[in-house]
Amino acid sequence: MHSTALAGRVAFLTGVSRQIGIGFGIAKRLASKGADLYVHGYTPYDAEHPWGADAEGMAPMVETLRGYGVRVEACEADLLEPAAPEQAMSAAVQALGHVDILVANHAYSTMGALEELTAEEIDRHLLINVRGSLLLIKAFAAQHDGRPGGRVILMTSGQHLGPMPGELAYIASKGALHQLTASLSAHLIPRGITVNTVNPGATDTGYASPELYQQVLDMEPLGRWGEPDDAARLIAWLATDDARWITGQVINSSGGGP
Repeated sequence: MHSTALAGRVAFLTGVSRQIGIGFGIAKRLASKGADLYVHGYTPYDAEHPWGADAEGMAPMVETLRGYGVRVEACEADLLEPAAPEQAMSAAVQALGHVDILVANHAYSTMGALEELTAEEIDRHLLINVRGSLLLIKAFAAQHDGRPGGRVILMTSGQHLGPMPGELAYIASKGALHQLTASLSAHLIPRGITVNTVNPGATDTGYASPELYQQVLDMEPLGRWGEPDDAARLIAWLATDDARWITGQVINSSGGGP
């Protein structure tokens, strides 16, 4: 269902690299509300993981999003590179004029218990997930001119709801974003920018082994994994004027599960 709730606004969305992913689900929801989009992905990351990259890259997703009648531009960038966040935001502003909404959906994630941790893997999680997000927010805030509708939406995980001992570097980075939410909100709300963070819960994006899939399923109160559109509905709503009084919050959209 299309609406005009975000007509005239531009959203910059990271982590849109697979059609089955949360990022593409968010992008479709934002487009359906009339937002123009600048979408970021990094397909080499997916290609080196078991789930793999989409064979045709980002192009089919861009075509689908343009089918909503909105402007859509895209880039690939490795957010491990220190200059990449500012360069991507500058490209978005050049292409679409002004960015109103930042959704930092990207995530670097590998499994690793305490005994398996390496300095390199800890650093990679923190640099991409935390430094990359903070530099994106800095670049977003620098170009924002105070017009209505300023939004920053971050993504955390369920580390605050229960232990995740097999993903220590990942939860360290996601916990940092969780804890940054209130302080970023306090800093940016005087400029009309709300800051909220969403925990999407366990979402079926094709990454889980059969064993993990069943293990998570057994813990889900509604008897199913989350779908990308479950989180996307909340995130798209947070971007609208209906959510203008909500800031500094970490919201669990997890079907009652972790």
